[in-house]
Formats: sequence, structure tokens, C-alpha cells
Amino acid sequence: MPEQATEVTAAGIARLAGVGRAAVSNWRRRHADFPKPVGGTETSPSFALPEVEQWLRDQGKLAEVPLRERVWQQVAGHPEGAVTALTHTGCALLLVRDRPTAWLELTAVSDERMAGVLPHAMEEVLGARLGPDTEARARSGGPVPSGRAVAPVLTGSDTPAGRPSDGSPAAGSPAGDAGSVHSPSAVHTARAVPTPSTDALLPSVPLLRAAAELAAGIGAGQTFEFLLGRQLDANPRQYTLTPPGLAELMAALAETGKDTDQPGGRRPVRSVLDPAAGTGTLLRAVAGPAELLAQEVDPALAALTALRLALHGDGSPRSTPARTVRGGDALRADAFPQLAVDTVLCHPPFNDRNWGHDELAYDPRWEYGFPARTESELAWVQHALARLRTGGTAVLLMPPAAASRRSGRRIRADLLRRGALRAVIALPAGAAPPYGIPLHLWVLRKPGGELRPVPELLLVDTTDPVGPGTATGTQTSGGRDRPDWPAVHAAVLDAWRDRADHPGVSRVVPVIELLDDDVDLAPARHLPRPAAGGGAAGLEDVRERLADTLRLTADLTPPPAELSAPAHRPLTTVGELARAGALLLRTGTGTAPRTDTGTTPVLTEHDVLAGTAPSGTPAPPPTAAPGTPAPDDLVLLEPGDVVVPVLGAGSVARVVDEATAGAVLGRNLQLLRPDPAAIDPWFLAGFLRGTANHRQASSYASTAARLDARRLQLPRLPLAEQQRYGEQFRALAAFEDALRTAGRLGGELVRGMYDGLTDGTVTPR
Repeated sequence: MPEQATEVTAAGIARLAGVGRAAVSNWRRRHADFPKPVGGTETSPSFALPEVEQWLRDQGKLAEVPLRERVWQQVAGHPEGAVTALTHTGCALLLVRDRPTAWLELTAVSDERMAGVLPHAMEEVLGARLGPDTEARARSGGPVPSGRAVAPVLTGSDTPAGRPSDGSPAAGSPAGDAGSVHSPSAVHTARAVPTPSTDALLPSVPLLRAAAELAAGIGAGQTFEFLLGRQLDANPRQYTLTPPGLAELMAALAETGKDTDQPGGRRPVRSVLDPAAGTGTLLRAVAGPAELLAQEVDPALAALTALRLALHGDGSPRSTPARTVRGGDALRADAFPQLAVDTVLCHPPFNDRNWGHDELAYDPRWEYGFPARTESELAWVQHALARLRTGGTAVLLMPPAAASRRSGRRIRADLLRRGALRAVIALPAGAAPPYGIPLHLWVLRKPGGELRPVPELLLVDTTDPVGPGTATGTQTSGGRDRPDWPAVHAAVLDAWRDRADHPGVSRVVPVIELLDDDVDLAPARHLPRPAAGGGAAGLEDVRERLADTLRLTADLTPPPAELSAPAHRPLTTVGELARAGALLLRTGTGTAPRTDTGTTPVLTEHDVLAGTAPSGTPAPPPTAAPGTPAPDDLVLLEPGDVVVPVLGAGSVARVVDEATAGAVLGRNLQLLRPDPAAIDPWFLAGFLRGTANHRQASSYASTAARLDARRLQLPRLPLAEQQRYGEQFRALAAFEDALRTAGRLGGELVRGMYDGLTDGTVTPR
């Protein structure tokens, strides 16, 4: 595609220049020579990328467009859409990785000649990785070319045998007819990634050259991951994603079940199936050598998943286990009807009333009962069991209602009686979409053969894990959509391996206790939360700590105030101090790169308001390519920093101490880093908390107040006088912390007493 045709949105311009979207809006208003929109809509205009680049250079805001940004903009501006561009790019990256010498030969010619030879070369690598294009063979009536040497130069009209030369999409391709995936012949024979034609590839050649250049620096697989991540980021409502932390947990649960396999041992290479693959995140999380099989109803997504799995890992086609991806609805048109795999991992669609209830009434997969129309999730459970070998493990993500709806109680009862359902695990809210609901994991094992049914079910509740070293009521979530995955992994995997009772976390329940009229398998019903304060035995300890805290609070109570007339002192603003270099202003993003030693904690807005330790769990920016440097806007806290929330009407400021230093500054927070030779941090924090000061610096244009930290005012005082005020403000902060601790312990003692009196563990006096 000619580079001049590439367009970029305001968000893309912000990425190019390394600024926020607000800065781009300001440029458009303040600079009459800012490029005019060439497309998009009134609310989301798009601009010509070359014009934007030139303007940024002229303004000194851009030295050179990063290569990864240039490649992404070419993907986003592709005339056939970003999905087609990603498919072509993935095919080219396979060629770059598997046959680098052939790629160099191909790129030595013109774009037209390169487009002519690419289909043949791509068919060779696609056939080696994903199997032959049997659909193309059926259309042509002959074999699909594969395994032959790549000619360095061909005419622009040369195309692989059986492929259309007019650029029309083949059935099952991203631009093809989505309805064709329900045809059994298409489902069972069509490769998920058809070989692109010459005409289809011609607009993509500049993109493919740029993507290969990026792959030379960070690798073919990481290049595709970066571009796919950007596409998913740009269209969040089009895709239901499985977070990587959840995918790793599901894969680990399936792996830890290997010791219960059939006698004779586990096969060296196990087979893993995902019948609702989506973007392939679950299969990508599988550790060790494994044959990966997938089916996805969306043909475009199936193609991207196939390329993603093919590019994952660096083994040769001969040494890498097969990756087989098929299109189609796994319930209506199963692509693997005779398959028996070791593991099934699945994140099925929820609440799907059009899952095939009418046409699948007599399907042999309903071994545990015919699911009701409202029980699509139980249909996926039985489909997973039908594709397992005896003793194989399935792990499915399920909505919590599937564990308790009356319409599914008979199927749940049969799963329990026959020992197929081994565990139900409640996850914290935010584990996966929909983020406001605590979803469940079901772990199943296919019964039969020499395996005896296990007369018990493991129930695990991690919605608020409590265990050794974890205070009752402590939230492990790093935010609404960011659970503390290391803590969740540890709680779940320990419970699954031990299969033991841990109060408030896990319980092994005899099946006979669950086979009542409801067959309710929700862990919350069978795992009552532990009493506050650790039960009756821990109430005395809570009472003693409360008494100590109350004595400390009394000692820290400020002395009587000495009244005086209002002082009239010269004032300055935070903005003026920042311009003078007396302090540094930064805004938090809450993102941080993952390292081999874990993740850096994030100081969240809730932590600042509640006075607690950093509790957020960061994730690397989803659009960043693996291995790239940390983002420029990453802010790590240092001792003496002052942090203020920017939303809400409360006046709060927190001085960072040694214990909090090193954490990442979270979203909706601003950091003020004073020069200790000019400004005392406690003096700064104290005056920022003044009610009148906070009100005059806040904006009330919307339903919530927003603080402009630059407008906050400070008196001009010598450093010695600042330190005198600072000591007073420090003492007030210690008093406030003691009050907060006393309130928490008092509430814990009251709840514990209520629980003990009502359950009989505490007797009234």
C-alpha cells in the first residue's frame, strides 16, 4: 500500500509524539498549520500520516517515527482493513522466520514482482506449519503446490495453482462469507489461513517489507503479537478476550492433573484442544511440547489464531508439534468429531440461547443430559468431555449462574455422580469479561476405564483469599480488572494439589452432600467466610491491638490550638514552582513492564485515600512489543514524593516513605517531587490539603471534581520555617493513621463479636 494513503487518528498521533490525547487536541486548537482531517468522523477524525509526521518534525516534537508505529499505522490504514493486513503480515512473518534466505531473495525485486511470487512461497510455509489448503485443491481439481523451491523472480501474474487471480477472497478467508463455516465440508477440510492471491497481496507489499524490518529487531513472533495486540486494543468491543493471567492458571490446572492419567504414563507430546479459541490465548499459555488444536466460529479470528500459534516458538516445522486450526461452530459443526485429546481448555460464549438447542436434540455428546436452551455453558461442558480421552482433563471458564441454575441441576447431578466434575473454583471479580462478576472455573476429568469415580468435589473461593499471612478482609485485587494473579495462582494451585480443607479458601465436599434438590455448586454457599479477627480465638488479640492503638491515638492527639489572626503571606503556585525547577510534576499511568522477578506494585488512588500499602498489580501496556524498553511515562516513587488524587472533592496528599518507594504511580494520581533544598515535602503536602486551597484549584465542569495540581497555592517561606510547619503536619498525619487503624480494628472486633455470638463460639456475659 502506498505510504501516502496511510491515515492516523488522534490517538495514533499521541503515540507517535509520546504525549496524551489532550496534547493533540491542544495542538489542533492552537496551531493553524496543524494538518486538516482527511477522513474519519467529526468526533474521531483521521489525518494523513506523512503530513502529521512532517508537522511534528517541523515543530521539533518528533525526530523519527518509531518503526513499530509506522508498521502499525500501515496495518490500520490498509485498504482492505486491519484484519486482512494482519493476515498477510502473519503469512509473511512465517516466511521471514522459517525461510529467511528465500525472503531476502523475494525482497530484492519490485513490489509487483514480489506480490507475484509471494503466494507460492507463502503456500509452502503455510502448508508446512498448518497443513495443505485442501479447499484450494478442491476448487482447482488438483494438488496444491507445496514443497517446491521458491523461484527468486516471477512475473506479476504468476499465482499458486488453484488460487483466484482477481483478488477475490476464498471461502473461509477473513473477507469471505462467514456463513460458509457451518458447512461440514468447509469445516473439516479448509485450512484456517488460505493462501492470499497476487492481487490481494499487492497493496500489502510495503507493509510486509516494514514488518520484516521490525521482525529483524524483535523477532517474527513478537512482531505479530505487537500488531495483534494493537488491533485488539483498538477494537475492545469486537472481541471477548481471555486475560493472560487467567489463561496461565487454566493451563496450569490442566497440567497438574497429569498424575491421574491412565496407567502406562503420559504421552511425551500431549494434545490440547480449544473448541472456542478466540484469539488463541489459552493454547498459547500451554507449557511444554504439545499438539495444539483449535476451532473458532469467526473465520477472520480463526486465521489470526492459526498464524499466532504458528509463530509461537522457534522450532522447525518438523520438531514442533502440529498446530491445527479450523473454522466453524464447534457445537453445530464439530471439526474434530473423532478426536480424543489429553486436555481441553475453553472460554465458551456465555448466555447464548442460539447454541443449537433445536437441531442438536439427539446429539450423542449429551451423555449427562440434554441441556436446556438457557444452558449453553453445560452444552460446552459436555462437548469438552466428549473430546477427551479417558482420564483427560478439561478446564472451562463458566459464569457463576451455571453452578446454581435450576434448569441445569440434573446435568450437574450426573456430572457429580459419575465423577466427571472434580472442582469448582470461584475467581475474583475482574478476572475476565464481564469484569463485574466473579466467574468460575470448572475442572473436569473424563471417567471410564480403570478410573474409579471420586466421591467428592473440591470447592475453592478466591474472591477474597484468606490464608497464612493474609489479613482477613484484605483485597487481593489490584483493581477492578486487575486481580493479583500471583496470589490467585498460589491459592488455586495449592488447593488443587492438596485437595484439603483451608478455612475460607477451599473445602473438599462429599458428593452426597451436594445431591439435594438444587445441586448448587457455588463455592460461596459451601465455604462460609471465616469470622472477622480469625474467629473467637483471635478476638482477644484484636482487642489487645485495639487497646494499644487507642492509647497511641490518645498520645498523638494534637494539643489545644493556639489561635491567631489570619496570616497574609505572599503566595506562589505549584505551576510556578515547577517552571522554576523547584519541583517536578508527573502523572501516573499504572503500567509497568514485567520482569523475570515479578511485577512492581502500583500505588492506586484507593491506596492514597485509605492510607494503605501499594496494592495494584500492573500489566505491561497491551500494545507494547515484548522486549521493548519501559514506557517513557513510567513513574517510580521516591522517598519524599508527594502524591495527590486528581478526581473527587476530598483534600488528600500523601508523602511517600521508604516502604512505599519503588512502587509505580497509578492512574488518576499526580506526583509532586520537591527539591529538598528548596521545599520541605511535609510542608508541601500539608498546605496542599487545605480545604480552601483544594477548592480553588478544582474544576466542577462535570459531575466529579477534578484537581488541577498546578493551581494549588503555597506560601513563600524560608526552608527553616517550612520545616517547622512540616513537623506539625507530620504529627497530624501520624494521628490520622492511628485513628484509621483504630477504626479498622474496632470494626473487626464488632463483626467478630456478632459472628461469635450468633454461631455459638462466644457466650454472652
